[in-house]
Amino acid sequence: MKHALALETRAESDDTDTLAAATTAVEELRTGFTEYRTGAEQTIAELRTSITEMETRMNRPGFGTGNAPVEISLERRAFTNFLRIGREVMNAEEVRALIVGDDVKGGYLAPAEFVAEVIKGIVDISPIRQAVRVGSTSKGSVILPKLTGRPTATWVGEDEDRTETTMTYGQLEIPTHELACYIDVSLRLLEDSAINVESEIANEVAQEFAVKEGSAFSNGDGAKKPLGVQRVAIPEFVNGHATVVNPDSLIALMYALPAVYRNNGSWLMNATTLGKVRVMKDGQGNYLWQPGIQAGQPSTLLGRPIIEDPTMPDIANGTFPIIYGDFDKLYRIYDRVGLSILRDPYTQATKGMVRFHARRRVGGGPVLLEAARKLKMAV
Repeated sequence: MKHALALETRAESDDTDTLAAATTAVEELRTGFTEYRTGAEQTIAELRTSITEMETRMNRPGFGTGNAPVEISLERRAFTNFLRIGREVMNAEEVRALIVGDDVKGGYLAPAEFVAEVIKGIVDISPIRQAVRVGSTSKGSVILPKLTGRPTATWVGEDEDRTETTMTYGQLEIPTHELACYIDVSLRLLEDSAINVESEIANEVAQEFAVKEGSAFSNGDGAKKPLGVQRVAIPEFVNGHATVVNPDSLIALMYALPAVYRNNGSWLMNATTLGKVRVMKDGQGNYLWQPGIQAGQPSTLLGRPIIEDPTMPDIANGTFPIIYGDFDKLYRIYDRVGLSILRDPYTQATKGMVRFHARRRVGGGPVLLEAARKLKMAV
């Protein structure tokens, strides 16, 4: 009897242990399922977020046109907010990014993207920039070494003394000059997020700087501005007539240059002169002027491209309306690194305007006068 009771007690204990183990297993399965469901829901949420971000990028301008969307840098975002709303209401991170470009003269240096946009506008407008060599500098001036003496050699006999030959060098300095302007922009324009305020200001600055630079590179007197191509002592060739361009003189002018410059040369003249040159013909009745063969190619005169410069003088007695030469060898332009923009919300506040002051420095000057010839209207 005692033995039977012991067996029954042991069986009940085993059943209890089995039930407890089964309960524990069920709880573990439930916990695992809950964690799995939580992980799956998190993964689904992440996928939805990724899809939403992808749809947003697909809806941005430029997607699908071969131009991948470009992430806006912190510096550019800070600069844009500085233009729109001013430093006072910018967050601390953007202010720190802006302070990095603090200019010693006041204002803030524009980020690289903004500077490149302005320079592109100037290149598209200024004709001289398209023909000459353009560099950059971070100094107040650029000093170029210049060969002032040529090596000399003499024919000698077997036992004759040899003569010494030396190469002498000088220096040519091109200073950088300051160009400045300001632009008044209405508060409504700045507050309208649909308008690209950077592009608007860049275009205005480009237009203003291009007109002044182009005039200085062509006709500047060197006083607080570059010395222009027309003001330097380029060797001249007399036309043979005071008021009518002689076609034969153009040919002679072109071949007065050494071949190394002539083969890379271009013509420089204004639209009025170009209009008269276009009707010139040779002895067989062929026009000296020829249109560009392909789209985007410049028209040519005697096989060489023409640069139209509105600052060149008209045809008149004693003027120099045409220059021919290798402008890449003749003239240099140096842009000082950095474009400074100062935001002034106070001066024009009563008119609902914000004034932006822009300044940059650029230098230009001749480096090799023998690389060009100019036509003088005279008998």
